[in-house]
Amino acid sequence: MKIINTKDYNSLHEVKQFLMRPHLDEVEVSPGAAARTKAIFGEVLTPEQSVERILKDVKLEGNTGLLRYIERIDGVVLEEQDLLVGPLEMEAAMSKVSSEFLQSLNKAVENVRAFHERQRENSWFTADENGVILGQRVIPMDRVGIYVPGGNAPLISTVVMSAIPARTAGVREIWMATPLRDGVIDPHLLAAAHVCGVTGIVKAGGAHAVGALAFGTATVPSVDKIVGPGNLFVTLAKKMVYGRVGIESLAGPSEVLVLADETASPKYIAADMLSQAEHDWEAASCLITTSQRVAEETAVELQRQLAQLATKEIAEVSLERWGLLVVAQSMDEAVELTNIFAAEHLELLVADPWKIMGRIRHAGAIFMGSLSSEPLGDYIAGPNHILPTNGTARFSSPLTTNDFVKKSSVLWFTEEGLAESGPHAVNLARLEGLDAHARAVQMRLDDLK
Repeated sequence: MKIINTKDYNSLHEVKQFLMRPHLDEVEVSPGAAARTKAIFGEVLTPEQSVERILKDVKLEGNTGLLRYIERIDGVVLEEQDLLVGPLEMEAAMSKVSSEFLQSLNKAVENVRAFHERQRENSWFTADENGVILGQRVIPMDRVGIYVPGGNAPLISTVVMSAIPARTAGVREIWMATPLRDGVIDPHLLAAAHVCGVTGIVKAGGAHAVGALAFGTATVPSVDKIVGPGNLFVTLAKKMVYGRVGIESLAGPSEVLVLADETASPKYIAADMLSQAEHDWEAASCLITTSQRVAEETAVELQRQLAQLATKEIAEVSLERWGLLVVAQSMDEAVELTNIFAAEHLELLVADPWKIMGRIRHAGAIFMGSLSSEPLGDYIAGPNHILPTNGTARFSSPLTTNDFVKKSSVLWFTEEGLAESGPHAVNLARLEGLDAHARAVQMRLDDLK
C-alpha cells in the first residue's frame, strides 16, 4: 500500500499520478492470462485479439461457437437444448432457498424499485398559439441483456440492480447471462432472477456471452442493450459490440475513496476500504485525509482487520497493488484531489458531510457520514450500485431507469404554424446549399396561398 503526504510534492499535479488507474487499453496482461489464451486459442493473443476472435466466431457460428467457448473458457460441456434456464426452473429455485434470504431479497427489491420509480420520465407535449404541437415520447426498449459475473459467490445484488430498473422502465424481455459454477447456477441467483422478472438465463459468461446477446443465436435472442459489470474481456466485448447494441458503460474494477477529517473513525475507514479490496485483485481502496493521525491509525487498522478476513488473500493483493493513503495539507486540497480521482464510491467521513458535498463535482455515489457504509449501497439502500469507475464519473452517471428507454421527438404543424416557421426553414436550407430541403417546405408554403 502506498502512503504519501502532499507536502512532499511540489504540486497536486505530481500527486495526481498516484490517483489515476490505467485505462482499458493500458491494462497489463498477467503471465497467467497470456498462458490461458494460448491454451484456449493455440497461440498467445492480447485481450483485444482474444475478444475479437470470440465475437467473430459466435457471430458466424451461433450456438456452435458459443458452446465451444463455454467448454473452453467456462469449463462446462453443454448441449444446445441445455443453454437456457427458463421461467419454470427459476420458479422452482424458490423452494431451495431460505425464507430469511427471500425476506432480505424482497426488501432489497422493494427499496431499489421505489428509488428507480422516482427516476422515470413521462412523455410530454406542448402547443403554441398557432396550434403547433411539439413533444417527446418515452418508449421502453423491447429486450435487454444483463450480465452477471461468476465471481466467487452468487452476485444476487447485480441481478437486482440490473433487472429492477429495466422492469421499472417497462422493458418487455430481460435476458440474463451468467457462467455456470461447478456445473450449476446457484439457486439463490435463480430465485433472484425470478423475483426480479428475468425472462430467461443464458448459461454462459465472458466475451462469448456478450457476443450471444449482441448477435443472437438459434437459441439466444439478440437484445437491444447490454448492461452489467464484468472482467476485462467482458468489458472489451461490450466496447466492440457497441453500435450494434447499446451499453451503459465500460466499467473497470470496483473502487472506494474515503474523504476523512480528524473526526473520522480509522476502524470504520479500514472496514470500508477492505469491503472494496475483497472484490478482486484489481479493486482500489483509497483514503484522502487531512489528519496524519487518522492515516497512521487506519494503516494499523487495515492490517488488524485484514488478518480476520476470510477473503484475506484477495484483499491483501488488492491493497498492495491499488491501496492508497494520502495526507493532504488542507480540506481544500483534499477536495481537489477527491475531484481528480472521481471515485465510483465516495465516502464523506467528515464532521459536516453536507457542507462538503456541495464541493464534490465528480463521484458515482456519495455516502454521507459515518453510518452510511458503502456496502449499504451495494445491497439494500435503493440507489443503483452499477456506477461509473476509473474516473468516468467526470462524464457519466449510475445506471438508472432511463438507461432502458429511448425517446422520440414528435412534431405536428398546422397551416398557421407552417406559415410562420416555414420561410425560416427555407432560408436556412438554402444557406446550407440543400435545395431539396428548401423545396420540400416551399411547395407546402405555395399550396397555402
